[in-house]
Amino acid sequence: MAKDKRFVKTYSQDLGGTEIWVDKETGVNYLFHASGYAGGLTVLIDSEGNPVITPKSQLPVKE
Repeated sequence: MAKDKRFVKTYSQDLGGTEIWVDKETGVNYLFHASGYAGGLTVLIDSEGNPVITPKSQLPVKE
């Protein structure tokens, strides 16, 4: 497997430890939140219960 990173961070809140990561292969968005020594990751869903998907053409170029 190539050394390319599979996930790219698309959002980061300065205070609060909240980030959104996107899987570059599937486009699925994940919400990550950390607080102290704990953290959690979950799939972001839309109002109909489907995963939020970002098209590859809209992903940021930076890693």
